[in-house]
Amino acid sequence: MRKGIDFSAAILLITILAFVGGCDGTTQPPGSDASPAATSSSAETGQEILVLCGSSFRPPTEKLAEMFEAETGIGVKMTFGGSEDHLPHVQAKSVGDVYVTHTPYPQYTEEAGALLREVKVGFLAPVLVVAKGNPKGITKIEDLAQPGLKVVLPNPEFSTCGEMVDALLEKKGIKDDVLKNVGGALMKHHSEIGNDLKIGVREAGIMWNGVANNYLDVLEVVPGPYEYGDEIGVSVMGLSYTKNKEAVEQFLDFVEEHGKEVFADFGYVK
Repeated sequence: MRKGIDFSAAILLITILAFVGGCDGTTQPPGSDASPAATSSSAETGQEILVLCGSSFRPPTEKLAEMFEAETGIGVKMTFGGSEDHLPHVQAKSVGDVYVTHTPYPQYTEEAGALLREVKVGFLAPVLVVAKGNPKGITKIEDLAQPGLKVVLPNPEFSTCGEMVDALLEKKGIKDDVLKNVGGALMKHHSEIGNDLKIGVREAGIMWNGVANNYLDVLEVVPGPYEYGDEIGVSVMGLSYTKNKEAVEQFLDFVEEHGKEVFADFGYVK
């Protein structure tokens, strides 16, 4: 009799575990950093779209997704990574319904025959940043050449922003003096620039506008003219191979109405 009770309990336990495991149903591309943006809302309509989002655009894209879900009941799932990491999936037409990225990736998407529609929402721009209160009195990029100033910059080997900054410093004839102040502080990630300023190991630097917006509690942006030769636009693109075209079109319509305002709120202006 005891063995029969144990066997029945085991069957019940297996059944419960199978049910719980089957309720998840979430999927994501290998190696992705996925956001559980789509929760109960996708169940309301039975629709869900997957957004491939460049890491630099996470906060405004999450905000748009939240607003869109609340208004339409269509679920939005997101996976984050470098734009260059998402591109092979787009070119292969294998993953994703929407792609949030920057110049020149919209061109690559169109060349691959993967572009459904593009909505431009803002700009990526390098901005001059300093510690809160600007204790060194930095007013322009040329001030980064001041002897002894502790400067941090994006690395041109890994960053479009770094390439733009490097070219501008060369054009102004101050590259060597600025790099003396940089030393080894050429960073691959913009968050490293923000953190160096936050903890006080660096006094001034240059980083993407949108990332700087995440650090405004500890640093400030020095206003100035846009002096870079390149203009880097930010786009939200529907992908032509989507199996959820109606939902994607609704999302793009929503982005056309609200995208520029949301991205501007997060600092993506030039």
